[in-house]
Amino acid sequence: MGNGVKEGAVRLREDAEAILPAPVSSKSDHRQVLSSLLSGALAGALAKTAVAPLDRTKIIFQVSSKRFSAKEAFRLLYFTYLHEGFFSLWRGNSATMVRVVPYAAIQFSAHEEYKRVLGHYYGFRGEALPPWPRLLAGALAGTTAASLTYPLDLVRARMAVTPKEMYSNIFHVFIRISREEGLKTLYHGFTPTVLGVIPYAGLSFFTYETLKSLHREYSGHRQPYPFERMIFGACAGIIGQSASYPLDVVRRRMQTAGVTGYPRASIACTLRTIVREEGAVRGLYKGLSMNWLKGPIAVGISFTTFDLMQILLRRLQS
Repeated sequence: MGNGVKEGAVRLREDAEAILPAPVSSKSDHRQVLSSLLSGALAGALAKTAVAPLDRTKIIFQVSSKRFSAKEAFRLLYFTYLHEGFFSLWRGNSATMVRVVPYAAIQFSAHEEYKRVLGHYYGFRGEALPPWPRLLAGALAGTTAASLTYPLDLVRARMAVTPKEMYSNIFHVFIRISREEGLKTLYHGFTPTVLGVIPYAGLSFFTYETLKSLHREYSGHRQPYPFERMIFGACAGIIGQSASYPLDVVRRRMQTAGVTGYPRASIACTLRTIVREEGAVRGLYKGLSMNWLKGPIAVGISFTTFDLMQILLRRLQS
């Protein structure tokens, strides 16, 4: 029995080594990190820009007590376009880019590094990680990125829910918050963000990596086609965002409390207020159907862009 387990582990390691490249030098390690940073930055920028109007609409509903419906969401989009112009649908997207580019770069790069570290620890490399370390790598990557870029997320939320007259640009948001509310406000809502990003990033990366691994195992192809990557990413987005959505609503309420009339409160108090005033399902899952529309698109674009950029950069380097 023991010999069978050892032989199985040896075969799994050999399969992983056949799929993945051999260990690289320190110089190559630096190139891989830079490659991951660049690929992640581009992936995040393309994904968020594609769904920015839907994302802004979702945030507006999340931070208000108004009941969400698809009809109301598209009505809001239409009236925003009529009264403020086409490009107003992307209001706050500049702040989103300032946050998303470093966030996605750090997240994808950190994920590659965590996979490598955990792979060495468990005796496997990269995509051959067992399920639990695969989940852990994604959760750690998301936590690392969120911790380093959180103030930019708060600024983006403020710009999305306020009129143009209140904040003229990103720097104006930082200045007004620091003067009127204090610097600690820039991390208001950080705890629910981290609590939400652990299941979101963990399950997203886990689902995507698992689907790629299953595809390789059952199809016989080393790499999935781009449209298959999009499908895998869409599945990852649906699962990850559905699992963490209530904390996303709480986070937005806490981030925008200073400009929407809601009092500043703890996570528990914010949760109780939402449930009491709007109901558990209607309040905590408000806008989730919008997320099911935009989330799979954004995550699919993000994962696919990252993978294809990585492949392109490796070919250019070689």
